[in-house]
Amino acid sequence: MGIDIGTSSIKLVELEKRGGRFALANYGIFELQGNSNSAGSTSENWQSILKLSDEDIASEIKELLSKAKIGSIDVIASIPSFSTFATVIEMPYVSNEDLARALPFEAKKYVPIPLDEVVLDWSIVGTNDSGKTGSVKPSTVEVFLAAVPKEETMRYQKIMKNAGLRLQALELENSSLIRVLLGNDLSPTVIVNIGGRSTSIVIVNRGYERVSHNYEIGGFEITKAISQSLSVSLEKAEELKRRFGLIKTDENIINESMVSLIDMMIFETQKTISNYEEAKRDKIVNVVLVGGLANMPGFADYFRNKLNRDILVGNSFSRLIYPSDLEPIVPELSSTLSVAIGLGMRELS
Repeated sequence: MGIDIGTSSIKLVELEKRGGRFALANYGIFELQGNSNSAGSTSENWQSILKLSDEDIASEIKELLSKAKIGSIDVIASIPSFSTFATVIEMPYVSNEDLARALPFEAKKYVPIPLDEVVLDWSIVGTNDSGKTGSVKPSTVEVFLAAVPKEETMRYQKIMKNAGLRLQALELENSSLIRVLLGNDLSPTVIVNIGGRSTSIVIVNRGYERVSHNYEIGGFEITKAISQSLSVSLEKAEELKRRFGLIKTDENIINESMVSLIDMMIFETQKTISNYEEAKRDKIVNVVLVGGLANMPGFADYFRNKLNRDILVGNSFSRLIYPSDLEPIVPELSSTLSVAIGLGMRELS
């Protein structure tokens, strides 16, 4: 089972193996009420699930398990990208034992909080040859370094225990997205994950996160902009956003109120791509959109034209067996459940 605790919702997916493939056994979604109140709402009124008490979150998970009739108790949970730190660093080629001893000293240069306050994990993701003729060993190795605050790991352990679940592993949110959206594709790719509260722009190469940039504009800010522009409730603004999106029609009066925010999102994506391509002299091959806005009418086409690159809408159901009666809502579920499905696909050692 994979569980994704986001700012505005809890997503839970139960997978099973059938003939070597993953199959969707069950899923459940809990959305926090109270984020859509009046037309005059401000971002300060936003309620976040992560700000609830551990007991309240556990209670909501238990209710979700009960309503969805999920029997599994083994779970892998994700840590939001804004709560973690990850990067790829280059180090001299040495034995794994020497590398393990040297990494904490090197990590101090990159991790923004004291190392005794984080859980540190690492893995070798690439090698660089020295260029010397006849050289057998590479001169340097690329190391993926991840740090998660200890208080966050302890919190998730407590929440899962209170919900009656066995936490098998905690995983970076971006790692789950890479697994479910890219699979074995090792080409340089950008994943633009548009959440309710923020947007994560992740550059992936050879299956590992290389750059991650969090941008504090998400689906809620766009809904709020429509609400304030038209003096309607947030519920009505959300309905208009989902119905009309960026499709240009005489009836679409919401277009201008959200275009500037989306343009800023595209600008941040382009800046992140350009900086990477210039620094690494490597061409980004694909741009994948995921998250609630990805399926908004006209959004992908607008993003594609403005960015002037090929754009794909991520499909987390592409390698999943699922009931045929879900077909009409697969596009929406695919974006909503991407992280949870990626977690469920993780192979436990």
